[in-house]
Amino acid sequence: MVEEGSSQKLNLVEDSFYISLALEEARRAAACKEVPVGAVVVCREKVVGRGRNRRETELDPTAHAEMGALRAASASLQSWRLPECTLYATLEPCVMCVGAMLQARISRLVFGCLDPKGGAVESLYRLCDDGRLNHRILVTRGVLEEECARILQDFFAGLRENKRSGKRAERWPSPAEGA
Repeated sequence: MVEEGSSQKLNLVEDSFYISLALEEARRAAACKEVPVGAVVVCREKVVGRGRNRRETELDPTAHAEMGALRAASASLQSWRLPECTLYATLEPCVMCVGAMLQARISRLVFGCLDPKGGAVESLYRLCDDGRLNHRILVTRGVLEEECARILQDFFAGLRENKRSGKRAERWPSPAEGA
C-alpha cells in the first residue's frame, strides 16, 4: 500500500513530465507566432493526443491547444468518449475547451497557470465541478506554473516591444490575450 504523501509526490513527478510535453507544444506554437499554449491527452500512461494553439495558422477560433489534443485523442482511441484520460494544459482552459472536456468525459485536468481573463476552471467560472452538469472533472492546478506563465509573459512582452519600437508585428493580441 502506498502512503498518501508518496502517492502525491509520484503524481507531481508524472504531472510535471506531461506538463513539460505540453510546454513543448506551447513552444511550437510560439515559433509559429501563435499564443504559446500547449496540451496533451494521456490515457493509461500513454500520450494519445497533442495540441497547440493554431488559431492564426488555421484562421479558426476553435483551434485551441486543448481542442487539438482532444481531436487527436479521439482519433487515436477511436471514440469521442475519453473517460480514462487526463488532459494536461499549460494554461487554464476557457469555457469552450472545458465544455469539450466535459462532453468527452475527461476524468482529470492538470494545468499550469491561471487565466484571469478567460479561465473557466477557477478564474472566471468553475465548470469542472458545477453540480448542474452531468459530469465532473478532477482538477490539479499549478504544475510547472512559473514556466507556463513565463512563456506567455515573454510572448506578450515581445509583441509589446515590437509595437513600441514601431516594428510591424505579424499578429496583434486581442484584448482577451493580455496585450
